[in-house]
Amino acid sequence: MMLISTNLPNISFPLITQVSQKKTINLRYKYSTNQTTILPFFHQKMDQESLPPHVLIFPLPLQGPVNSTFKLAELLCISGLHITFLLTENIHNRLVSHTNISSRFERFPGFQIKTISDGLPQDHPRKGSKYMELFDSLKCKTKPLFKDMLTSGWLSSDGKRRPVSCIIADGVLGFTCDVANEIGIPIFSIRTISPCCLWIFFCLPQLIESGEYPFKGDDLDEPIKSVPGAETFLRRRDLPDFCRTGDLTDSNVQLYKTEGQENSRAYGLILNTFEELDGHLLSQMRTVCPNIYPIGPLHAHLKKKLSEENNSLPPSSNSLFEEDKSCINWLNNQLPNSVIYVSFGSIATMTKEQLMEFWYGLVNSKQNFLWVIRLDSVAGDDWKNKIPLELVEGTKERGYIVGWAPQEEVLAHPSVGGFWTHCGWNSILETVYEGKPMICWPYFMDQQVNSRFVEAAWKLGLDMKDTCDRKIVEKMVKDLMVVKKEEFLERANQMSNFAKKCLKEGGSSYSNFERLVNDIKSFK
Repeated sequence: MMLISTNLPNISFPLITQVSQKKTINLRYKYSTNQTTILPFFHQKMDQESLPPHVLIFPLPLQGPVNSTFKLAELLCISGLHITFLLTENIHNRLVSHTNISSRFERFPGFQIKTISDGLPQDHPRKGSKYMELFDSLKCKTKPLFKDMLTSGWLSSDGKRRPVSCIIADGVLGFTCDVANEIGIPIFSIRTISPCCLWIFFCLPQLIESGEYPFKGDDLDEPIKSVPGAETFLRRRDLPDFCRTGDLTDSNVQLYKTEGQENSRAYGLILNTFEELDGHLLSQMRTVCPNIYPIGPLHAHLKKKLSEENNSLPPSSNSLFEEDKSCINWLNNQLPNSVIYVSFGSIATMTKEQLMEFWYGLVNSKQNFLWVIRLDSVAGDDWKNKIPLELVEGTKERGYIVGWAPQEEVLAHPSVGGFWTHCGWNSILETVYEGKPMICWPYFMDQQVNSRFVEAAWKLGLDMKDTCDRKIVEKMVKDLMVVKKEEFLERANQMSNFAKKCLKEGGSSYSNFERLVNDIKSFK
């Protein structure tokens, strides 16, 4: 895989944005028919014009955004577009180690993966308290590399693809819009977080202006009134976690309060959601970004396209961790809707004390459970040697623990009756599509907002944020899996049906995706 550096080959191809280009080519051909040195140039240009549009996709280098954006890339490949997928070297190395991503796209000759440096040392953790350093490095060190790559002609130097027709980049990477506008390439923003959280980012300036933020006093249950569409149920504790600092100079506040301005600079905004789930918020968001493409759930959208192609291959795994598929055999031996699946995503960490409270709550609930505990879920390894006997025995009787699971396959399994989740947006959409109710224990960022919408807006589960007590865990698991089981399953099935309907021909997401493809082709 070729790495991006500042020493790029100085290859220049004619750009379709040059005003006088076509006229110049015609004149050269007309008056130079005997000059063989001109003919190859003419034929090369004609070959370029016959190629499909060339889209460069640059996701935010984290598990969730990379996962969903890869699915968009595959959808666009199926639609006949040429795709260059740009990954940071760190993310690319992890994907190559744990997935079939290289071989997955071999059937698309117009697809290529390229890598670029994120500017951080190889051993940098890129998460937790160091997470914001990634944004600073991308803006300062990756931006010039990105511009060089687009202006050098290197991406189309093999003659098999035209120069980049348009860019799809994560909307939080504002420098991509700077570069695109500077060199005259159309750009779409994509945001893979939830629309409900993105809308709160859009509203941050109003929250500050109204005096609702920073908070006055310590009551986290105080209602929030400056977020149109959520006035009846949003509380302080439901805002992204960084809002609790009350510091207007916080790097997160500075980054996200400009989201409305940044995303409105792009030609359009691509969202992984569907009208039937988020229509009330999408109407609010269109006052800021009029051209929105809700095309989700992306994972299901891709599966449907593949089935229409009679493609027997399953969608690619884009996991940054090695999946333990032995859990599927365990699920095969359980009763329908009898297992609660527990996973807190790829980033969330917990203390040993939290781990034990959760574990006791699960075992005491007497419900069967499949639990993902990553190797780095808990600081230190000493907890493994201090697990109480009753938890060991209770897990042997009712539970199964893996380091990472094939989540989409797990959620689609008939034995799974609920999901205790960190409320990452990909996880929520996968759960909604499969018709499973949720218990929400958010960790950071959009997850805080998502968990409130799951319970209060969509009625699809229970919000357990800011809680870590074995008795509360036990009660919530019982409520979801026993006491209110039928009520939650009925509501979850209703929303699942909406999610499936929107992907059928004429459905909202189907139509929005067709519109996106047609708009991209117009930039050819």
